[in-house]
Amino acid sequence: MKINLPGGPYTLRPPVTWPHRPATPGKPDTPAAPGARVVYAAAHVVADPLGDNTPGSPAAVDWDATLRFRRHLWSYGLRVADAMDTAQRNMGLDWAATRELIARSAAEARAFGDPEELVACGAGTDHAPGADTLQAVTDAYAEQIETVRSSGAGVIVMASRQLAAIARGPEDYHRVYGKLFGVAGRPVILHWLGEMFDPKLAGYWGSRDVGLATEAFLELVRANAAMVEGVKVSLLDEEHEVRLRAALPPGVRLYTGDDFNYPSLIRSGSHALLGIFDAIAPAAAAALGALSAAESAVDAEARARNFALYEEIFGPTVPLSRKIFEAPTYHYKTGIVFLAWLNGHQDAFTMVNGAQSARSISHLAEVFRLADRAGLLSDPELAVRRMSALLAVNGL
Repeated sequence: MKINLPGGPYTLRPPVTWPHRPATPGKPDTPAAPGARVVYAAAHVVADPLGDNTPGSPAAVDWDATLRFRRHLWSYGLRVADAMDTAQRNMGLDWAATRELIARSAAEARAFGDPEELVACGAGTDHAPGADTLQAVTDAYAEQIETVRSSGAGVIVMASRQLAAIARGPEDYHRVYGKLFGVAGRPVILHWLGEMFDPKLAGYWGSRDVGLATEAFLELVRANAAMVEGVKVSLLDEEHEVRLRAALPPGVRLYTGDDFNYPSLIRSGSHALLGIFDAIAPAAAAALGALSAAESAVDAEARARNFALYEEIFGPTVPLSRKIFEAPTYHYKTGIVFLAWLNGHQDAFTMVNGAQSARSISHLAEVFRLADRAGLLSDPELAVRRMSALLAVNGL
């Protein structure tokens, strides 16, 4: 099958059939874990194509399609990280829609198992843009943490733009987060989102020097290790992540958020909480299954064969991920939603806040090519039909 793309004609590869088992309500063990790693796919929201999702408008969400996509992720054995930056927090998903998303996702998860196991949701301070004191930031965090807790989902404490704006140094971060552990009442995941994902988070943990920020972060984690289930780090720095992982207290997981270097980081020991897994769930599950088989193999030949399969599956997804997450990195959500549309997970290529316009047609055409090369266009005829329509709308 061929399609004329910017840059010339392109011939698609045959479709790949990835193994999975559909998630079935009432069977808590339905989503088979993809191996020894704990793996979350940060999930996007599906905008209502008939809603007024113009920039600045309240988010209008297609809830049926949004929940259907979470079932898709569970069917590949992935956990869901919800209400995160992939769901356009701080970029169009307002608190009213976020609160409803948290409640709906946790309720949907309950039909398949323990919602705390299947979904973790982001708690932040974005509903309180005027929070200008440490107490106000703490109170805002506490409100969102309680919303997540009451839903039954796991808690991910997101980085706060409001705290970044007023904190004078590491001690202010420690003061706020120290109180939040008591509010949460159970271990949480801490989220360190780099400024490439959100420029307003520059200098998080009290310093623009990553080394000093890391020391402050580790001091907080070590002092509260019993309340930290894991840390999610999105700095796109492989060497830094490996050093940080080694320095964490025993029992605290490191969840890679490195959408550039995830294959090597997961293989060397990181768990994962990744936006790219929204788009590559079938390949990710297959690769993680191969990794699990390799690590549990007694026979050296089987071990080598499965490690090679892991690299073979993940290898073509890396250029795709690096394209989707290229600078300005915070617009990666457009590529994620674009692929969901190409693969039939939603009926329209539209996003809350009008964010479907954040990438050029040339960028999207290259995402199309790379997704096909990675075997991630599940229905080539549908993908070609939709891509052709998009090209026509853009005068091509």
